[in-house]
Amino acid sequence: MTTPTRAYNGSYTADNLDHAAFPLGGLGAGMICLEGGGALSHVSVRGQPNVFNEPMLFAALHVRGEQSSARLLEGPVPRWKIFFPWDNLFGSAGNGGAGKTYGLPRHEHAEFRPRFPFATVDLADDRVPLRTEITGWSPFIPGDSDNSSLPVAGLEYRFSNPTDRPIEAVFSYHAVNFLAAGEWSADRAWHGERGVGAAPGGFTLWQSAPEDRPWQQATLSICTDDAAVKVNCAWFRGGWWDPITVAWKTVEDGAMPEAGPVDGDPSPGGSLYVPFRLEPGAEKVVRLRIAWYVPETDLRFGKDMPSSGNGQHHKPWYAGRFADHAAVADYWRTHYDELRRASRAFADCFYDTTLPPEVVEAVAANLTILKSPTVLRQADGRLWAWEGCHDNRGCCPGSCTHVWNYAQALPHLFPDLERSLRETEFGPSQDERGHQVFRSALPIRPIVHDFHAAADGQLGGIVKAYREWRISGDTEWLRGMWPAIKLSLNYCIDTWDPEGRGMLIEPHHNTYDIEFWGPDGMCTSFYLAALQAAVSMAEAAGDDPGPYRDLLAKGRAAMESELWDGEYFIQRIQWQGLRAPDPTEAGAYHTRYSPEARELLDAEGPKYQYGPGCLSDGVLGAWLAECSGVAPILDSAKVTSHLLAVHRYNFRRDLSDYANPQRPTYALGHEAGLLLCTWPKGGALTLPMVYSNEVWTGIEYQVASHLMMNGHVDEGLEIVRAVRDRYDGRVRNPFNEYECGHWYARAMASYALLQGLSGARYDAVDKVLYLKPSVRGDFRAFLSTATGYGTVGVRDGQPFLDVKAGAIDCQRIEYAPLD
Repeated sequence: MTTPTRAYNGSYTADNLDHAAFPLGGLGAGMICLEGGGALSHVSVRGQPNVFNEPMLFAALHVRGEQSSARLLEGPVPRWKIFFPWDNLFGSAGNGGAGKTYGLPRHEHAEFRPRFPFATVDLADDRVPLRTEITGWSPFIPGDSDNSSLPVAGLEYRFSNPTDRPIEAVFSYHAVNFLAAGEWSADRAWHGERGVGAAPGGFTLWQSAPEDRPWQQATLSICTDDAAVKVNCAWFRGGWWDPITVAWKTVEDGAMPEAGPVDGDPSPGGSLYVPFRLEPGAEKVVRLRIAWYVPETDLRFGKDMPSSGNGQHHKPWYAGRFADHAAVADYWRTHYDELRRASRAFADCFYDTTLPPEVVEAVAANLTILKSPTVLRQADGRLWAWEGCHDNRGCCPGSCTHVWNYAQALPHLFPDLERSLRETEFGPSQDERGHQVFRSALPIRPIVHDFHAAADGQLGGIVKAYREWRISGDTEWLRGMWPAIKLSLNYCIDTWDPEGRGMLIEPHHNTYDIEFWGPDGMCTSFYLAALQAAVSMAEAAGDDPGPYRDLLAKGRAAMESELWDGEYFIQRIQWQGLRAPDPTEAGAYHTRYSPEARELLDAEGPKYQYGPGCLSDGVLGAWLAECSGVAPILDSAKVTSHLLAVHRYNFRRDLSDYANPQRPTYALGHEAGLLLCTWPKGGALTLPMVYSNEVWTGIEYQVASHLMMNGHVDEGLEIVRAVRDRYDGRVRNPFNEYECGHWYARAMASYALLQGLSGARYDAVDKVLYLKPSVRGDFRAFLSTATGYGTVGVRDGQPFLDVKAGAIDCQRIEYAPLD
């Protein structure tokens, strides 16, 4: 196990800065990252991720009367960037990094301090008499989905004078027009309308769009409210590196050229300059407001039903709310202070906690997923999401139900958006049989049903519908949803448990992109959780819960006997005597049976099963039930035994002797991690469960939080520390826990760590705060509800709730202290 290189929930310095990139932007609105040294990167404002898009955007400082005083307001260049295929023209790491600022003078030292949704970079250099602090942020206000979905970012440069003399300086910000999209002709002439325009206190970069490619239209502005600002919209036009050479010369000279938009060939970029004088001990803050507007995309996913084939593409929420870029920029200007106060209030409350720092860090780091291109929001306000992001496009579409089962942040912070996911699943993504497509269409609409339903995804959706009801307190919403929920559950019963045994017997598709044949602990635990949730929902809707209650009792007894090996829950592989056809004909992802695979089928059964293995997700349904407030579905002693077995057998403190022929870079070498499945008692198939050798942070957090909920805090914390040690900035971005793509949604299982330690859950139906901490003594923790947020905990031995924003109608606290 590697030794931690920094304090959890603390600052990043030196090598830990190398991969730090902190997302700024709105939910479903695009992203720009603030790096650990102060640079901007990962610029993804066109509805798609663009992970290695690092255009020339930079701030600089000139100090008058000082030698070598012109500096970028950035720290050292991360070493991995020096030999990397940045060049767009040749795609070669050996072409010298043309178009990058790496050769410009910069500050010697940087320190990065995240406090989501804020991040601060401290810069220092003995050759520069001023100290600089950069704060990047974007609005994030629990319960306020619209103001948290703005296509904006703020950068605040705070300069302080620690000397005993006055200092005069010029701050400047420079940007090439990276929005330019067009075509090069054979003679290297550019064809496409683009330019740099004037804006109040700054400039705009813009690109128009031809009729047949409306998604190319884009505008981005960089503005300040400083009255002394001078703006240059007319960069030098020339070949080679003429524009940036001349732009840097203005920095070196302390010049502040002013010019409006130019005629003829468009300007390559724009700059703004703010002169200032600082007395000894004084400070100066220059605020930059970045706002973008890309009203169209070329995103469309899903096979059309005859009634839904209109060919429309995804349009972001903000394009339905604001008429144009000017409206966005004006809203950002007039509401900046108000949104900053509200976002700071959230951050102050969230970090006002006594929970272990590794837990706070893990939760906060993965809230950045909500600001990444993983999340999209339609013009009508409904949420849609990828599983994660490839470098240049979304990865695995459709708000995938079995992946988003794990994500616990959104339902508590923005419950209206999470409810929109349920409304899509039980609405346009469900047919008259109750079959759900586990990858919803974009734009959201009815979709062809031509593949298996996902058992864990569809059953998990039923549990989550219960959760959304208890979080919102809206029983009328539940009653309106109940007929579709009931249809969905009945489909699950008829399809996977046609004999009514209370376990999933028929082959059932799941989050590992394969089918389990025969009953297993993981998916059967989902089944029991859905049945338990359905009992309560049926009663609230005035329906008869009896059949579900009877099936639940039968299923619990079966799982606790037939699937219990005395230490943990397993799978009983069954592929004969079923309604399903032979596995070679069942139809699934990547399960073609070659002649040699057919021999294995005859000898061992279907490929990719886990059988007697110890599966980290083996009681996943019980975890989701506990997170959602569903009554217990299994004997707690057996659940705890399973979780301790997972920690005992699957958690490896050093992976250097472990063979992983699958996808190794999630965790490898001397790093620690939790394997998806092991076979400590033997019985692994020749071709065992897909992904079994891998390490996924979402499953690590699921197991860690579930261990905590069951009183085993130390084991849970050990897993959390292993994750955050891998994501310490040296090799991986601390704010991008990846799986099948960057900013992978499953990692938001980390939010359940709050409940795992505090035991806090607010039920808006009964207006009760349940408090069952797994920590002893007094503590403080963050709590978010549909109507407000605050601090919950124990003070002087007594439970308390301090509401910090909104209102929480708590009529009583049910406190169960740790024995």
